[in-house]
Order: sequence, then structure tokens, then C-alpha cells
Amino acid sequence: MVVGDVSTGTDVLVIGGGPAGYTAAIRGGQLGLDVTLVEKEAYGGTCLNHGCIPSKALITATDLADRAGDAEHMGIHADPAVDLNAMTDWKDGVVDQLTSGVEKLCKANGVNLIEGTATFAGEGRARVAHGGEGQGSETIEFEHAIVATGSRAMALPGFDFGDEPILDARQALALEEVPDSMVIVGAGYIGMELAGVFAKLGTDVTILELLDSALPNYDDELARPVKKRLEDHGVEFHFGVGAEEWTDNGDGTVTVTAAAMDGGGGSDGPSGGGETMADGGEAETADPGGASDADEDAADPEQFVAENVLVAVGREPVTDTLGLDAIGLEPNEQGVLETDDRAETAVDGVYAVGDVAGEPMLAHKGSAEGKVAAEVIAGEPAALDHQAIPAAVFTEPEIATVGLTEDEAFEEGIDPVVGEFPFRASGRALTADESDGFVRVVADAETEFLLGGQIVGPDASELIAEIALGIELGARLEDVASTIHTHPTLAEAVLEACENARGEAIHTLNR
Repeated sequence: MVVGDVSTGTDVLVIGGGPAGYTAAIRGGQLGLDVTLVEKEAYGGTCLNHGCIPSKALITATDLADRAGDAEHMGIHADPAVDLNAMTDWKDGVVDQLTSGVEKLCKANGVNLIEGTATFAGEGRARVAHGGEGQGSETIEFEHAIVATGSRAMALPGFDFGDEPILDARQALALEEVPDSMVIVGAGYIGMELAGVFAKLGTDVTILELLDSALPNYDDELARPVKKRLEDHGVEFHFGVGAEEWTDNGDGTVTVTAAAMDGGGGSDGPSGGGETMADGGEAETADPGGASDADEDAADPEQFVAENVLVAVGREPVTDTLGLDAIGLEPNEQGVLETDDRAETAVDGVYAVGDVAGEPMLAHKGSAEGKVAAEVIAGEPAALDHQAIPAAVFTEPEIATVGLTEDEAFEEGIDPVVGEFPFRASGRALTADESDGFVRVVADAETEFLLGGQIVGPDASELIAEIALGIELGARLEDVASTIHTHPTLAEAVLEACENARGEAIHTLNR
């Protein structure tokens, strides 16, 4: 212990107050554990403060303005005026309500909250440095520790987030003025979601993606309607190119130089996050929207001029600030703290949850891990079951997936049966003026057990929950097909997709 430190003890030390961390802390408090939660910036983490929640607020607001201004065919004539400052104030109000709620819930469940940065100082011991001059530090002795430090935006060489025109998603969501033009590097879900926001605000958006398609980890049938809708809003796509450098033009714009690449590497995973976006939420993994050292055979470079450059090439776990050497814990090559199905790391008494524990980087996955870690510590028979973790992309239209695709079922030696229902045959989708897309379900042909589902269309992020529940409960196609759904609703499309897989659909041709 450092001389002058205050020393305290706790059953469970939780490092990080995002969805994974605060969920672990609250659940631990409910189970009677003495829990201390250390957060260095804001309760709710990146997800609530700078990612999932603010991005969805702006997506909703800009969608509303766009739909109101494009509804002449419905007999509505309007020309909405967007006040970005007022929109931002509303968004910030939503964030404040949720983050203050997290703090109140933690306190109500007996969680001791400490603001500061925690680093391990040895076995069963951590040091917390408090922010601000003269605030000092303290030492916390613990029986168990849960690491929930989340993730951060990955940078590209030469594209420093400290340079004013270069933005990560957090900075883009905090802009005080709508830029006239923007280059987005990376066509993963963060890039695609924010492309929609800024295009609807009137920004000329150009997306650069190293691979040959948008949302490259999703089936083309799912990604195609999203790309088309963005193109309808004026977004330009350039595939097979990597951003190499940028120069300041001296007139409020920059020029991004990008070159065609032969290679590619990995791409971002389904989410974001989702939450979508960022930390414990809809976070994306490495998306090669920019050039890499391995891409040596560049063709003639192209140049793109814009006011801002949003780098959305993925996220990486935050493990380098924890002093892990002090407890003998080493991340893998991706910076991930590997865990078992009880969220335990290789060090006894130390757990990892959320983005820091690796893929998928999703807020709801992190929350589930946080609950498991707390319950394991309390002696409960808890374990993780990852067979039904849904992911969503909050684009227009939305995309949501869960479980296995048809190809993945084949790869696992399963003979799948597939059912689909197009939203153009849905009365509710038509009356909502949102008929693009479809619901697809995948089941075992022999047993009819649900294996997975893919949805692109209105409220896909909500509809996927029924399929996820079906997988979790071991439901069969008949179970969903025989459940009476309210009419007219979008949820009927899930029922009809299951009927279609059985050759019994009423409102679409059976396969």
C-alpha cells in the first residue's frame, strides 16, 4: 500500500460501470455480496453515454424528419426543419435520465460507487486513482474482481482522433454543427448507422470499405436493402479501397487519399450495437476499412474531399490500463481476456465480462455475462449459454439475426429447412409504409427445432426476440406457427415464416 492511501476491503471489486459492469454489481448486491464498483468516467459506460443510446436517439429523430418530408404519396406534405442543437439537447436528456438511473439502482442495491481509475497492485489488491488534482488514491482489497473495462474505437495509422477533422463515433455523435460533407472509413454497422444519420441531416456522405460489400459479415440479401436505402439518400460507396492518408486543404476541408487494395483480412462482426455501437454495446470488431501493412499492391489512388472523416473500422478491448502483470493475467493477441462459461479468467477469483471478454461485443451479451459472474461468485449454479445471442443493426431498414444461418447449419452437419415471409405481403408493413425485407427462419428438417433466424425490415431488432426465445426454449416450427398472433402486426411475419418452412403459409407461396 502506498503511504497516505486509504485502504478498504470488499467481497467483489467491479472495474468498469458499463452494461456488463453495472449489471454484475447490481446482481451481486441483490445476492448479498459486498460490491464496490469503480468507474473512471460516467456510469453506463460508452454504451449509454456515447454509443448505443445517443446513436439510437439520433437515428430515431432523423428518421422521423426524413419520413415526414417524404410522405407525399401518403397525402402528407411537409418540409421539416431540423434544429441540431435542440435535437442534441433531447438526446442528452435521454442519456442523462438513463445514466442517473443506473447510479440510483446501484446505490439502491447496496453497491459502493467509487469514481476513479483502478489498476491491479497485486493478488487481491487494486489501487484506485481518483480524478482531479489533489484527489489522491486508495487501495482496495478484494476477494473477487470482475473486469468490465469495455472497448475503444480502433484508429488507423495517420488518422489520429486528436486531430479536429478526424472523428470516432463518440466524437461524431457530439458534433455541434452538421457537416456539409463526410468521408466514413468502414462500412460496418457503426459506419452504416451513422451514414444514415448524417445523410438525413443533409451531409454528403462517402463510404470507403476495403472489402467488396457493405456489412460484409451479413448475408448480401440482408445488406442489400440497407445499401440501396442509403444510396437513395445520396450516400456514395467505394469498395475495395483503403484510406491511406489525409491532408488539410486549408479551407475547412480535408482530402483523403485511398488506394485499391488486393487483400482484406477480417471485418466487423454483427452486433453493433449493438447495440449496437461501442463498448459493451453494439460494438464492432476490426473492420479493414483502411489500409494495412499487408496490402502492398495498391492501384492508382483516389482522392475524396470532405469536412470530416469518421473512422469506423472497429473496436478493441481495453486491457492495457489495468496493470494485469501484477496478478499474472495476460490478454490474448487481440487484447481479449479469455474466459470459460462461468466468466472466469485464468486467474482464480478474477472474472471478465463484456467487450473485454471478446466477441460478440454486444451490450446484452455483456449484461448476461455480468449476471453469471455475480451468481458464480455468490455460489449459484450459473453458466453462460451462447446459443441464442441476437444481434441488430439499426439502419434503415433494420437487420437482426440470431442462431444459425442455413449455411452454418449445413456446416454443423444439420439438414436445415428454411422458411421466409416477405414484408411486402404483410398488411401491417404496408400500412406502416415499410415493406422492404423479409423474415427468415432456419430449423432442423427432421425435428423442426428452431436453429436461427434472419430479419431485414421494419422493427427487426424487436421481432428477433421471438425467434431467440424459441431457440432458447427448444421450440419447434409448429410451436410458433400454432401460436395466435395479433393482426395486423409485423410479428405475424415470424409466424408465416415458420408456416412457410412447413409448407403451410397462407399469405405467401410455399416453397
